[in-house]
Amino acid sequence: MELRPNQGGFLRPFGCGWFIREFLMGKGPEGSKKIDPDRGAPQTDINFEYKEALARATARERAERIISRMVVSGADVSEEQADRIFNRELKKLSRKFSHMRYHSFLMYFGTLKRLGWVEPAGQSEMSSIQGNYPQAPGRTYYRLTKKGIEAGDDFWSNPLFTLYPEIGPSHLKKAD
Repeated sequence: MELRPNQGGFLRPFGCGWFIREFLMGKGPEGSKKIDPDRGAPQTDINFEYKEALARATARERAERIISRMVVSGADVSEEQADRIFNRELKKLSRKFSHMRYHSFLMYFGTLKRLGWVEPAGQSEMSSIQGNYPQAPGRTYYRLTKKGIEAGDDFWSNPLFTLYPEIGPSHLKKAD
């Protein structure tokens, strides 16, 4: 039994590249934490905020569908009831459903580093693992570079194809 949809693949409310760019610009996309763009943020924090923003957006879409059906059927939906529906959908949502795995995120972020779109901000802090294993790496803060800020939406929509443009067309479905 194939899990992938027949048409369009798996859709997300927004892409990882868009989120990282907006987050590191300090805009707090999709209800995420707003940061100082000069200070940046560690990869783990960016990943966490991305997962939570995806979960909120997905729960909001599901709640809107439920509320729309209720309104069409003649029910009167209050703000409190709408909030309860949203919170119920948010609790039901598995974070594994709504995000890439951490290793995939690190690989994606590595592509952004190779493109020169993100750079270490010069700040790091101890990671929790260093309490038991002092040799472990600390949490390095990353920020956008000028090149990353200036890169357009087309480039951010698929950084891997931007890094390796020769492979892009080979992955696109051929028209019959």
